Amino acid sequence: MIDRRSLCLMLMALPVAGCVEPPPPPPVLEPISYAARRDGAFTIPAVPIEQVPEAFHRQIVPMQSEHPPGTMIVDTNTRHLYLLMENDYALRYGIGVGRDGFGWRGATDVFARRSWPTWTPPPEMIRRQPELARWADGQPGGPRNPLGARAIYLAIDGRDTGYRIHGTPEWQSIGQASSSGCFRMINHDVVDLFDRVRAGATVIVV
Repeated sequence: MIDRRSLCLMLMALPVAGCVEPPPPPPVLEPISYAARRDGAFTIPAVPIEQVPEAFHRQIVPMQSEHPPGTMIVDTNTRHLYLLMENDYALRYGIGVGRDGFGWRGATDVFARRSWPTWTPPPEMIRRQPELARWADGQPGGPRNPLGARAIYLAIDGRDTGYRIHGTPEWQSIGQASSSGCFRMINHDVVDLFDRVRAGATVIVV
């Protein structure tokens, strides 16, 4: 006969794994084709994605955060942008970041989104690179435009910071620190991100 105390000790010794629910599976993503494709009035050029380090390929990763889904977290050290999702997952993209002297950190909000945006170099950039004076009134959108196929505009307290999350024709710069403070993405990736975010979303740069 097993007395009550012995039974309790036996039950306490049983493994509890069967009582713990496994974490939800990660979301399933549709694959992105990096081939050339028509987009509105323009064509997004093909990108040889096999030449981009795998660490900077778009992928789902586990990520716990105190911030709600829809928040974007930009990690300037690892050169990744995370879009937080449900159930402690995030969609991670490779990015290019600001070069030495142009990096920054802080919390911002998305205040505008543009397809094939116009790029206007700020006066201080024109002073550094006088050849950009030709675009002082704005370079029209297109495949050669530095902002690429999409731009997400960042603000603090409703004021434009001048910083953007944007596409780039210079896909080789992904994973590098070469911008003037904006965050570059492969055009195909920024189109994917653009379709997932809305005005008012929080962007935290760390």
